[in-house]
Amino acid sequence: MKTRTYFPNRRHFLKTAASATGAFMIVPRHVIAGGANPAPSERINIAGIGVGGMGAGDIATVAPEHNIVALCDVDVRHSADTYKKFPKARQFRDFRKMFDAMEKEIDAVVVSTPDHTHAVAAIAAMRRGKHVYCQKPLAHSVYEVRAMMKAAKEHKVVTQLGNQGHSYDTIRDFCEWIWSGAIGKVHTIHAGCEAVNSGMDQLAALKEVHSVPSTLDWDLWLGPALDRPYHPAYLPGSWRGWVPFGNGTVGDWTCHVVDPVFWALDLGAPTSVVAKVPNYNPKTQGDAFPKGEVITYQFPAKGDRGPVTMHWYSGTERIPRPPEMDPDDKEVRTGAVVIGDKGTIMYGSHGAGGVRLLPHARMEAFQRPPKTIPRVKEHHWEWLQAIRGGGKTGSDFSYGGPLTELALLGVIAIKFPGQRLDWDSESARFKNFSDANAWIQPPSRSGWSL
Repeated sequence: MKTRTYFPNRRHFLKTAASATGAFMIVPRHVIAGGANPAPSERINIAGIGVGGMGAGDIATVAPEHNIVALCDVDVRHSADTYKKFPKARQFRDFRKMFDAMEKEIDAVVVSTPDHTHAVAAIAAMRRGKHVYCQKPLAHSVYEVRAMMKAAKEHKVVTQLGNQGHSYDTIRDFCEWIWSGAIGKVHTIHAGCEAVNSGMDQLAALKEVHSVPSTLDWDLWLGPALDRPYHPAYLPGSWRGWVPFGNGTVGDWTCHVVDPVFWALDLGAPTSVVAKVPNYNPKTQGDAFPKGEVITYQFPAKGDRGPVTMHWYSGTERIPRPPEMDPDDKEVRTGAVVIGDKGTIMYGSHGAGGVRLLPHARMEAFQRPPKTIPRVKEHHWEWLQAIRGGGKTGSDFSYGGPLTELALLGVIAIKFPGQRLDWDSESARFKNFSDANAWIQPPSRSGWSL
């Protein structure tokens, strides 16, 4: 079977990866960032926004051979270790003040804040001509995702979503197997993650009164989120379980787990989404995400593939065990089972890790197709390479945006358990249930609009 030609994302990646894997082209800083003076070297000047937790790892990864010139975090205790590692970098709490003070000294920005502040930080950087690496999920609402995609296109900056598995060899293996017809035409996907990102057990505790730690600027941490008192249940790290700040397990993991099928099948936007959410009442518990849900997406036929149904399982809800698995195989807890009319493939998280056909005997007999997709050294490296060489990345915002949007549609469906929501991607509206449209662009605090 010939490789299919109806995958625009595949063509996009082949083109951009080819440019990214070529030799460096040293670009003066006045070209990279709009500054007045050319760069004295090929090193990129990088700023970090949100530099504790995951942000600390992102900064450490991009630091070799580049200059970390500014670090910004609203919590000086949480970010203290990163500040110590880069003592020459100027320190800020407010990224807006950082840009006012250092706009011409910054070429690129890494955004690793909680979900609800991704968009305001990334768009502020892109409007100043800065290249952006942004942690997943790309944003906190569909409106924000589309605003970020628009800004990246208008300002012609190099972007990358922080779903590092998109640069792994295994996701390329998976795509090549699907395109070669290894399991025929895919019709069903079971994907999910066993992580429980939920604040339900702490809802009652929100009545408690707590003082804001002296090391934290609570107002800046809230950013565009509506005003509410500080509570240690929200941070650090636990914000993913709260609707005003995070996107639950589906938001945290879709960009990793769904990425392989999104690319290989060119899924695009679904036509409908519906959530089954046990033991959850959004009217009384809606400030928190549930401990588990099953979200079903319907994708229309596209090119020479037929329609696809994808079921997403979070937390306490489990991916069903495929009958083709060998008796000694463990069930898939985080990853996906991809079913075609000629077989089944399973993989784990992050770039289709551990991808294989089922059962083992079929995998052992499988004749692997040629490697047609260029391999990438590393995800952050690809972003930096593209900045220096004038290319693109594999998971830029034009790709990562629609991928993130899948998760955000699932987040909205959780708010209306059992209600099928018919989605019109072109207009960014639900056609059959107007109540859900209020969640496309949730309100934001004064002074933080996009």
